[in-house]
Amino acid sequence: MKLQENGRQGHSPVICDERTNMTKYLIKRLLYGLFSVVIVVAIVMVMIYSLLDRNLIFAQDTTYTHQSNNQKVTYKYQKWEEYGYLDYVTYADYMLELTQKGEIDEDTRASAVGFGRTEEQDSDLVKEYVAKFTEYYESMGYKVERMDAVTMGGKKLASGGQQQLFAYKDLPLASRLWSYFTGLITVDNINYVENDLEDRGLSFTLYDPVYGGEKFSPAIMGNGTYNKYLLYFDNKFPFIHQNLLSINLGTSYSVNQGIDVFTTMTKSQGSYVKSTITYPSGLVEESADDLHTAKYLAGSQSSSLVYADRFVDDYTKVDTVRGGLSKIGYSFVIGILAVIMSYFLGVPIGIMMARKKDKLIDKIGTTYIIFIIAVPSLAYIFLFKAIGGLAGLPTTFDMESSSKVMYILPIVSLALPSIANLMKWLRRYMIDQMNSDYVKFARSGGLSENEIFTKHILKNAIIPVVHGIPSSVLFAMTGAIITERVYVVPGAGNLLTEAINKYDNGVIVGVTLFYALLTVVSVILGDILMSLVDPRISFSTKDR
Repeated sequence: MKLQENGRQGHSPVICDERTNMTKYLIKRLLYGLFSVVIVVAIVMVMIYSLLDRNLIFAQDTTYTHQSNNQKVTYKYQKWEEYGYLDYVTYADYMLELTQKGEIDEDTRASAVGFGRTEEQDSDLVKEYVAKFTEYYESMGYKVERMDAVTMGGKKLASGGQQQLFAYKDLPLASRLWSYFTGLITVDNINYVENDLEDRGLSFTLYDPVYGGEKFSPAIMGNGTYNKYLLYFDNKFPFIHQNLLSINLGTSYSVNQGIDVFTTMTKSQGSYVKSTITYPSGLVEESADDLHTAKYLAGSQSSSLVYADRFVDDYTKVDTVRGGLSKIGYSFVIGILAVIMSYFLGVPIGIMMARKKDKLIDKIGTTYIIFIIAVPSLAYIFLFKAIGGLAGLPTTFDMESSSKVMYILPIVSLALPSIANLMKWLRRYMIDQMNSDYVKFARSGGLSENEIFTKHILKNAIIPVVHGIPSSVLFAMTGAIITERVYVVPGAGNLLTEAINKYDNGVIVGVTLFYALLTVVSVILGDILMSLVDPRISFSTKDR
């Protein structure tokens, strides 16, 4: 009676227990997944910063090849610091820090900062502060290095021969990991701008000034924040946008110099799209500027006539509106359509092959599977590209074109191996199930072959195939390296290989983290989807 009352109230103990077990499973799986992500990123960092020769980052650096003598050495250390190998501090930086802390005055700094060409030529004041600099940084594990001036004929400085004094220390893995993950997400705030500002704070408006104050469009704006617009609405999906939270996967130093990996993957591409823009000054003109991306740039409004005519404060750094999709956008569109095509063709053909085992359809399908497995992917992609070209289809991708026909060849080329894989595994699973005892028992019970296939064999065989759906969908965002190269698709597939070729450590680590997170999410979603398809799968660890 008590169970019935609970059932009437919608609080069945069994259902509640299942929900609790599912929640515990998801939390446990998520924690294990996040721990795995940290381990993967740590391994990649060890490989990059410890096992690979750090001099390789200068392989394509033309600036480095034009340096000489001491200047070349200091340039190396500056770049190693930028790339995250070490912490690098010059003697001049140390003296400036002492001045800013109030430990010495400006006159003392000016007198002590200029050390001699050799140690013997240092003044007594310089020797005092050089000794302090050396003692301070060596006590923290830094190595202090002094390079005497390189001269020609004993007097004239050689090119790049200026004397140098600096300290450096390799960053430990734990410190590097901590800095990376703690800086992964940043929250904008009104104290970002250090300069004195009037009316520092947040403001809310129902009529966005970007639209001349005439269109109902709520927005939250900041003064003292890094981004002018923290939250705003427009007519572009998903219609509500934010700049309050920023994801920082890592800064690129060669692939897309100075730009974060996340921005590189998500920023729109293509030609500029102009529209009527109302600037904060009231100026109205046709422009591709996106005022919703306005960022603080100290002193810019007063130092440039262009900015002075358009802006009333230093929120002048804006991105531009472009007509194309982002790298992830192009990769995802092509990838998700290829996934749909793969399941739409691969699943029914695989079922037919299993049901018509050793018949014509099975032999044709097996021949296709063998062809895809045996022939290198690059070969059949080029073959299909040639066939498509003869049929009049575009063989290269053009961001400026509005035609959707150019998507056909990349989508089909990307779907070909997935179709074969689904056909192969579904056929194998179904044939295995056909020889199971429960199928023989069903036949003896008088069930028809159609009933056996639909109610038993297919239901069991489809489970492992279903598990791969989330990963197929999510990894569509990562793109396909070979397919995108062959068809010149401006997607995300080539990003990691390009970063490896250019030794762009920030991009390598950032893309690795992105792939690892996608893997964790796809595995969890796959498990959930399997449990929905097969009620025998339970999240409970208790025996039933």
